[in-house]
Amino acid sequence: MLLARVLLLCSLATALLPAQSVDLLPDESLKGWTRIAIPATDGLKPKLQWRVDSAQKALICTGDGGHEWLRYDQVLGDYILEVDFRFTPKGADVKYNSGIGIRLSPWGELWVQAQTGPTGGYLFGVNFADGALQRFNLMKEMKENRIKPAGEWNHYEIRVQGDKITLSVNGAAVNEIAGIALRKGHIGLEAEGHEITFRNIKLTVLK
Repeated sequence: MLLARVLLLCSLATALLPAQSVDLLPDESLKGWTRIAIPATDGLKPKLQWRVDSAQKALICTGDGGHEWLRYDQVLGDYILEVDFRFTPKGADVKYNSGIGIRLSPWGELWVQAQTGPTGGYLFGVNFADGALQRFNLMKEMKENRIKPAGEWNHYEIRVQGDKITLSVNGAAVNEIAGIALRKGHIGLEAEGHEITFRNIKLTVLK
């Protein structure tokens, strides 16, 4: 009886502990991540544009190998994803572009993206609603543009829970969507023609 009580107390204490984050930075082989063309039917370009800088603990995309996701292979349900990123400056008036994918189907037919360009951090993508694939774009619903310019680090926190996704940029929530049909999916980092560095890729799984 006493042992049962002790085990119950231990299990309750464990349940109350805060969830632990996991560092998703791959090794130099990119094991656990897969390149997926955007759209997948276009096929991948032969050039590998992703590399890991172990000294900087950073994942670098050169942006010169075609439009694609670097998809984390594990399927995820509810979680908090934190990512730092910065673009390599190219000059004035450059329309830097990349994104962080959330709830991606295996080949990217369904997807939500947290935009990372200078126009601001907001959510857009393709959802399944009313029996069909439907595009959405929440740029106009963005509370404020908190993106720092190229060369400076930005921090995203993306909370994915149930059918809702909330994007926080540099410490403040700026965009949210509910009604996401796909309850489990992949995360991904986007290559779209610009050099971008990602670091502190932290995943906290929510129970």
